Amino acid sequence: MQWQTKEQLTELLVSLVQHGSVTLSDQEKKLAAYIYEKLCTLRYFQQNEDKIQLNKMNDNRAFVTALYKHEKATDTIVLLSHFDVVGIEDYGLFKNLAFQPIELTKKLYENVDLLPDEAKDHLLTGDWLYGRGTMDMKAGLTVQMGLLERAIHEQWQVNLLLLTVPDEEVNSEGMISALPVLNELANKHNFTYKACINSEPMFQLYPGDDHLYLYTGSIGKIMPGFFCYGKETHVGESLLGLNANLMVSEINRLMEWNIDLCEQVGSTVTPPPTNLLQKDLKDGYSVQIPHTAVTLFNVQFLKKSLQEWEEAFKEIAFQAANNIMEHTKERIEKLGKKISFVKPNYHVSVYTYSELLRFAVEKFGEEEIAKKIQSIIVNCSDDVREQSIKVVEELASLCKEKGPMIILFYAPPFYPAVATEGNDETMQAVHTFLQEWKQKGTEWTKTNYFSGLCDLSFIGNANLQAHDLLETNIPVYGKGYSLPFEEMKAIQMPVYNLGPVGKDAHKWTERLNIAFTFGELPDMLDSFVKRIAKIE
Repeated sequence: MQWQTKEQLTELLVSLVQHGSVTLSDQEKKLAAYIYEKLCTLRYFQQNEDKIQLNKMNDNRAFVTALYKHEKATDTIVLLSHFDVVGIEDYGLFKNLAFQPIELTKKLYENVDLLPDEAKDHLLTGDWLYGRGTMDMKAGLTVQMGLLERAIHEQWQVNLLLLTVPDEEVNSEGMISALPVLNELANKHNFTYKACINSEPMFQLYPGDDHLYLYTGSIGKIMPGFFCYGKETHVGESLLGLNANLMVSEINRLMEWNIDLCEQVGSTVTPPPTNLLQKDLKDGYSVQIPHTAVTLFNVQFLKKSLQEWEEAFKEIAFQAANNIMEHTKERIEKLGKKISFVKPNYHVSVYTYSELLRFAVEKFGEEEIAKKIQSIIVNCSDDVREQSIKVVEELASLCKEKGPMIILFYAPPFYPAVATEGNDETMQAVHTFLQEWKQKGTEWTKTNYFSGLCDLSFIGNANLQAHDLLETNIPVYGKGYSLPFEEMKAIQMPVYNLGPVGKDAHKWTERLNIAFTFGELPDMLDSFVKRIAKIE
């Protein structure tokens, strides 16, 4: 066998990392073909060519499905991973080595004092490998490929479907595209899905957290946007206008790290909201004040419905509007003590995107507005967030008499929260696994939600009642972005995440503990899959 020893797995990981598969890059496309070719070296797939497939997507990217099917098994376990990575701009001096983990790790030895203390300590142990994608998440894919090889060699009485996809780091288009293929495979081979096991790396709950986590679900994500439409004016007459940067700054003050928006279920607490994008939309420099601006936030959730979140975000918007009005009034009154002038009075309204769309349709007609939205999407960048912002900007401009105003909308992507607590059969396997490894001296901690966001959201048991709100408040829904809710409902299964130990995902110090990941984890993943499949 070729992917069983620590040295063999390290060699495989390095070859995967050397494909700098940044999302939407050419290397992302090439890596899918490389993974397919590596799996085709296994004799099983040479003899069963119909069990392995390089599945093309609409944009010429691809995902790989590799099915080991035992003739007596009907239960199937999905081994899920993604092979795309984030960019490498943060590597600075070491950017040319970001995808060369052996060389990068050696180079860091020569520049050890440039590393933060923890990263330095890890480097000096000799147990860690540095580089983009080592942790997130090509090590997980590597271990899964080794597990698949082992299951084939030992003829495990279970079906294993390895599914590895692109685009997880951006819009999860790979996973979404794979959903119908999963249904087709189940129908074609007459099997049922028992569970899905992802192998994303463990995430720290706090600095210095070294616990081993087995996740029984994955956190959800919604991205609220607040579009601020002020009132334009010349800087020399600033009191005759309302600067959108003032408006958006107040939104940010109320939203950033708002602990009241953290959700708690049991011992799990979501991270507080944080800003992902803020900008004014003024095109170039002039002495006109910026009168349009936008801000987007990452908000993670567990059990709360989107309707409840909608009310919370509207409350923030109304509070911001009141604060802006009070702030401008106070400044105007203060200036009024120095000079005499006609004092402006600004009222800031709050609307949802669906309300703004209704205003525009009433004013210009449904056909005309549909044409404008389609034209914006066609002529904008391919980024669905930028498209969403441009659509809101256009409609707000068409309805400027409603301003000053704050428009609440949502930008892609949306991730449902998923949890497996209710599945007695597979959860019993989890408890048995935890006890087994505790007796062997390794303490695993079960936690309900993987906090790093992942593709399990589209395959696990979720509350999918969000369809109507998303369809009416994501400006590009159905035009450049959508979710296959019916297919998601049809494919729901218990989901788990058991993966490598690493540190600093999405940082230049990203690294993998190869001693654990390629020394201990393969047997642990072997044990976990056998527990789920009821293989002795």
